[in-house]
Amino acid sequence: MRKFLYSPKVAPYVFVLPFILTVAIFWASPLVKSGIMSTQHIVAGSVENVGLRNYERILGDRLFWLALWNSFRYMLLTLLILIPGPLVLAVLINSKLGSARFKAFFKSLMFLPALTSVVVAGIIFRLAFGESSVALMNQVIGIFGADPVKWLKGDLTGLIALLILASWRWTGVNILYFLAGLQAIPADYYEAAELDGANAWQKFWFVTVPSIRPTLVFVLTISVYGGLAMFLESFMLWNGNNSPQNIGLTIVGYLYRQGIEKNDLGYASAVGVVLLIVVLAINIPQLIANGSFKQETH
Repeated sequence: MRKFLYSPKVAPYVFVLPFILTVAIFWASPLVKSGIMSTQHIVAGSVENVGLRNYERILGDRLFWLALWNSFRYMLLTLLILIPGPLVLAVLINSKLGSARFKAFFKSLMFLPALTSVVVAGIIFRLAFGESSVALMNQVIGIFGADPVKWLKGDLTGLIALLILASWRWTGVNILYFLAGLQAIPADYYEAAELDGANAWQKFWFVTVPSIRPTLVFVLTISVYGGLAMFLESFMLWNGNNSPQNIGLTIVGYLYRQGIEKNDLGYASAVGVVLLIVVLAINIPQLIANGSFKQETH
């Protein structure tokens, strides 16, 4: 047995077996099951095969498209905020400016929100964006002479609250991702650029950005998924899955509403399959465009 496990041909498969089993049990199997359930009408004690009827229902479901639009615009805006901003901050932290002790403190401070429970954060932000004049955000805008705002009852103001929550929570995480990429860039690259007369902007654009391309692709990929899969932040901010006029309803929130609240597991599975297709339809083309699937030729 020991000789078998230590065989050069067998050992690699032994090491990857836990990963394969994890993917098969917790990802592939539920995915196949969801695909099957999406073609069924499931009620207590009864399962009826309905073919593609659930998907036809999605096409005419206005609330589904509203939830998808809410998730899509949230995802798009978080990409515009949570990639350039953390990248610039990571470059500043990685530069020679400032003391090492201050940079370490700043990194810890920025990463702290990621360690905070989303439930606790959601409650705090719900209070901060309250309707009363003594709520934190209304006190802030009151400094500039603005009247109190019902933040969580308006479409635009509710979106702003969600984006502020997302920025507070994920900026530090993305900074650490980018710092890992920046610290892997050889100093020789910058020295060569300086000898060629490159200024700070040129070094950033022609040296830093191409060198951290794999990190940028990784952050972009997980951000697309994270934006479309966002649910708990909205759920906690509106204290449930029923925001006014469904302004905080996300596609995962709609799946939760159909599958858990209404116990329509077949239709919820169809929504989940469509969500997976949307995520893949966005991520696979951008991965191809960024060269992630190219193979090196020798």
